[in-house]
Amino acid sequence: MKKLRVGILFGGKSAEHEVSIMSAANVLAALDTTKYEPVLIGIDKAGGWHIQPVLPSGHVELQSGNEVTLRQTELYTSAGSIGNIDVVFPVLHGPMGEDGTVQGLLKLAGVPFVGSDVLGSAIGMDKDVMKRLLRDAGIPIAQFICIRRGSIHPTYNEIMSSLRVPFFVKPANMGSSVGVRKVTSSEEFESALEEAFRFDTKILVEQAIIGDEIECAVLGNDTPKASLPGQVIPTHDFYDYEAKYIDEHGAVLEVPAQMSESDSKKVQEIAIRTFKVLECTGMARVDMFHTPDGDLIINEVNTIPGFTKISMYPKLWEASGISYTELISNLIDLAQERHSILEKLSTSY
Repeated sequence: MKKLRVGILFGGKSAEHEVSIMSAANVLAALDTTKYEPVLIGIDKAGGWHIQPVLPSGHVELQSGNEVTLRQTELYTSAGSIGNIDVVFPVLHGPMGEDGTVQGLLKLAGVPFVGSDVLGSAIGMDKDVMKRLLRDAGIPIAQFICIRRGSIHPTYNEIMSSLRVPFFVKPANMGSSVGVRKVTSSEEFESALEEAFRFDTKILVEQAIIGDEIECAVLGNDTPKASLPGQVIPTHDFYDYEAKYIDEHGAVLEVPAQMSESDSKKVQEIAIRTFKVLECTGMARVDMFHTPDGDLIINEVNTIPGFTKISMYPKLWEASGISYTELISNLIDLAQERHSILEKLSTSY
């Protein structure tokens, strides 16, 4: 049987470039090579696309040279076509990769791809739009204020009176806790604004929620299913970038979370509901807080969750009975399924 050629697309122009490379190495290692032929496609920080060698060690690097372009379903270099790509697995995090831009390019090229479509990706990336849609759907979220670059923003005292202290300041369009600051004073507030505006033209000032940090993985298209919940117990002040990707002792991950069966079921139900409300397909990790009163408050959704060796998305599915290799295969099947349905719809009118 002919192997499907799977383009593992990684790197990118966002501040999460290095995280993406780590994720790509793990996807490559888990790929079932009896069914799939991997094609590594690295996007450098300037936006150039390059074919990368599959190294015997399994290590993934992003080297310049061997630049490629995508024309319809084929990859081309200056020497000509290097063959079709059957499906793309984007392992891109943050803007210009997880926000619908690459998804739109792949859709125009007619290439099936893993993860949410253009709309779900764009919604999932923009925390302001995401939270407004969840609020309108009656799904609990933390109170927040959106501030745009150049606008007159509320003072520290005004925010303190409505959100209380501490609160968080974060870019609206960024992941992996890049640019996020916890604020307890007016001096920290000004510094946090400056830091967040380094990454985006729109930022959120958000109420701090007291509760357990719970994450739930969702998998599927029209009939998604949810994994067992997991709990993140940060050893840092909060679950920041360093705790997620640099400090191996930055957090304790309890998989599955220590909670009652009824609470676990509630987590799964609200995760699936959130997935559907935000127009997600394929996969997403839904992050929430479980308060001492038993409430579940959605924090955010990641439409391309981390795939590093310590990432929660694959860990949650392993605890739920789906191995890392099976998970990758399921995601590729879902990508092809959705592409086939959309292709049929496009030829029916």
